[in-house]
Amino acid sequence: MKKLLALLLALVMVFALAACGQQPATPTAEPTGTPAVDEVPNPEPDWTAYNALIAQIKTTTDFAERVNLMHEAEDILMASGAILPIYYYNDLFMMKPDVEGFYANAFGFKFFQYCTNGDSNTLKINLASEPDYLDPALNSSVDGACLAIMGFGGLYTYDADGQLIPNFAEGYEMSEDGLTYTFTLKEGLKWSDGSDLTANDFVYSWKRGADPVTAADYSYMFNGIAGYEDHDLQVSAPDDLTLVVNLIAPCAYFLDLAAFPTFYPVKQTEVEAAADWETNPGAWCQDVGFVSCGPYILESWVHEESMVYVKNPNWYDADNVTIERIEFMLSSDDTAIFAAYNAGDLDFIDTVPTDEIKNLKDNPEFHIIDNLGTYYVCFNVKSDLFAGKTAEQANAMRLAFSELVDRQYIIDTVGQCEQEIATSFIPAGMADGNGGIFKDAAGWDYPVDDGYYGTEVDVDGAIALLKEAGYEFDDNGMLSASNPIAFEYLTNDTSGHVAIAECIQQDLAAVGITMTIRSIDWATFLQERKAGNYDIARNGWLADFNDPINMLEMWETSSGNNDCQFGR
Repeated sequence: MKKLLALLLALVMVFALAACGQQPATPTAEPTGTPAVDEVPNPEPDWTAYNALIAQIKTTTDFAERVNLMHEAEDILMASGAILPIYYYNDLFMMKPDVEGFYANAFGFKFFQYCTNGDSNTLKINLASEPDYLDPALNSSVDGACLAIMGFGGLYTYDADGQLIPNFAEGYEMSEDGLTYTFTLKEGLKWSDGSDLTANDFVYSWKRGADPVTAADYSYMFNGIAGYEDHDLQVSAPDDLTLVVNLIAPCAYFLDLAAFPTFYPVKQTEVEAAADWETNPGAWCQDVGFVSCGPYILESWVHEESMVYVKNPNWYDADNVTIERIEFMLSSDDTAIFAAYNAGDLDFIDTVPTDEIKNLKDNPEFHIIDNLGTYYVCFNVKSDLFAGKTAEQANAMRLAFSELVDRQYIIDTVGQCEQEIATSFIPAGMADGNGGIFKDAAGWDYPVDDGYYGTEVDVDGAIALLKEAGYEFDDNGMLSASNPIAFEYLTNDTSGHVAIAECIQQDLAAVGITMTIRSIDWATFLQERKAGNYDIARNGWLADFNDPINMLEMWETSSGNNDCQFGR
């Protein structure tokens, strides 16, 4: 019963936090038993300690202690049972032999601006279906980030080796105490309409991204900058080419933030030209014609069907852009996408049908690259599925579900790209921000040898946990008809995600749990999951930069990426 052991050991850590003056992450009531008649049990984990830990991690100047605090935070996260890790990500794509100059990084960002395509000046690709947002401050999807890289840009970016390099910045200086960054911008930067792009555009855009009125999912990424809590971000522009940023604590990954789409500039007059810009912050770029600042400009958009980007002559490095036109097929139908690629109508695709992967592995046009992230299932801790349960009983239910899922089967039959089983949320190989690897940190042994979550199916362990949650079973190890468990699983409609849902459905049925699958289009799926309109949903997170904090701070109560609804 590996996960039960993991839960118990993690809860010991939580109680230790309480003894040190912090609130426990879960209520301290007995894990079993019936509450008093006039007492309504609360199934949600108390998220006070977690929020406090994240705040402490963001402000500490002791980087070794910071590693310990991040391990404590992951312990609380995994003890909640609300994250069911499946596998650590890698990425696949297909690309025609004539396409050269393409590169991607471990965070899923894809760069097309320096591509060539034989004698053609056009590139035809598919990345995903209809994007949720083109506004870089509002986007929170990987495909949206790729579009942001195409249409906008930041102070820094990544090269073909995955290294940070200056983009709109010429360089930077950091104060001796690590609290002040002074960026110098390149001379002659322009918006796509030919007007000057200056340091003040960054001041406006960063303050906008941090403003609660904008409601950016990633607004918390600005919380390391002084003034964030008071809605008065301490960024300034002494002149057109100088941007000064004051931090609350040294930040080893601040240049990574400077390369992240949420930190890209947008033009104030464009944003505020939209009639409803104050109530609909992304309205200004929901169709063609908006001013941007990247290597390409959006020329046409047939919603739900296609997009066309054309070269931006005002981009500072336009002389090195060969491809004049990038045409997007907007679709999540991987069968249709694969057929279009085989017919020569697409030069690059980011997905293939699951049943084709095995036969494609020896095809030189088929590529598998490393990613830094985790494919997982998330539980809505506020779901009616847990109504009437204590927080400990709800945890036990979630952990029991995880005991039943055969991760290796999912990898072998659906993933098929030698993914590694995920036994916790922080992916294998992630740095710790202190010169090491997070999961190799000295003094931190995981609750079980292979992580928080075992690699093997444990039906007996699952039944024991469900009994702890108050469920009864018959002699055949099936849920008693007197206490059924039924819920809906939410996923987007790509075949691979649906196939994983079907695997999980079959695994849970082994003890009589009824799971129905609801598959919907990508944009609607993102909105429903974010709003908490689900019981259990498929999820995945590619790291935004190589530090555990970006996979931990997303679960703060106030975070726009807190899909589990912790503390809400």
